[in-house]
Amino acid sequence: MNIAALASGGVDSSVSIHLLCEQGLKPDLFYIKIGMEGFDKDFSCSQEEDLEVVSWIAKQYGLHLEVVDLQQEYWNNVVAYTLDKVRKGLTPNPDVMCNRLIKFGAFNEKVGVHYDKIMTGHYATIVEKDNLLWLGTGVDLVKDQTDFLAQIDSWQLNKALFPIGNLPKSEVRRIAAEHRLVSATRKDSQGICFLGKINYNDFIEKYLGTKEGDLVEYETNKVMGKHKGFWFHTIGQRKGIGLSGGPWYVCKKDTDNNIVYITRNPNIEDLFRDEYANRIVTINLGKHIHWITKNPFGEAEASYDITFKIRHQPYFLKGSICHKDDNWFIVPQDEVIGIAPGQFCVIYDKESHICFGSGEICL
Repeated sequence: MNIAALASGGVDSSVSIHLLCEQGLKPDLFYIKIGMEGFDKDFSCSQEEDLEVVSWIAKQYGLHLEVVDLQQEYWNNVVAYTLDKVRKGLTPNPDVMCNRLIKFGAFNEKVGVHYDKIMTGHYATIVEKDNLLWLGTGVDLVKDQTDFLAQIDSWQLNKALFPIGNLPKSEVRRIAAEHRLVSATRKDSQGICFLGKINYNDFIEKYLGTKEGDLVEYETNKVMGKHKGFWFHTIGQRKGIGLSGGPWYVCKKDTDNNIVYITRNPNIEDLFRDEYANRIVTINLGKHIHWITKNPFGEAEASYDITFKIRHQPYFLKGSICHKDDNWFIVPQDEVIGIAPGQFCVIYDKESHICFGSGEICL
């Protein structure tokens, strides 16, 4: 089998490579360069240490290593998507789009097209059911990363390889230490370069600027302070509001008038129970859901039990899904705090074994 292994320098991709080599496979290693060097000197992300680790892994196993520059593609797709969503007052997820458009998109077009499989260090599995391949959750549900993969297409899934999907994180660390991988003790990445090593608010400020507006207490309509622009805030946010007497939570945004509404009530949904009752008991995903393999429910106006996620979290929420009036709705079993338009709602079967796909929340 001809395998292109995406190596990041982290322990997950390193152990994934080790496991392939242990099976007698010799993948070619590829390090994707997306740090925006040459695009913005203020926000260039140094990748020297990561590349040094990947070079050691290549040397340790006698593998070919190549650096693939996808900075332009990353800027045109992931960064542009992020800025566009934030500008509209929505909550984007760059990690989701990076997997679809860069790791399994632009990389495949430039390099991966010549390989049978593209390996990554994601905590996910591939499940065969009804003669079809489905995206399965990782054994370690705390580390499960299917929510980051929920926008890939079926052809991308068919080409994907996730060697550590059936392992808990503790076992991955143990394997790395046992085989003296140079990445064995490296801390886990807190996100892709754009979010992990760069101050998010500084980046947004440079490209969207600032515009002072009011921080208004929702219950009293009293101005409590000022903010630098609604695009710096998201529904459910607790940190970074900059007011004493809290904790404060962002509960609503008036993007037309640049007003951010805040509350001390952590149960944000309680505030809108009368005014927006229908929105509290349902999550509207609009007319389109991105199904990875296929739509498992059909278009009938029936209700199906599912589990779901609306952000990267170590647990799954229970609920049901239905198709009504040409729109898809999720009905949570329990109230969900901090839902923000623009977030992806990721849909799973009721046992949380298979990830069917995702839709963008449009409250």
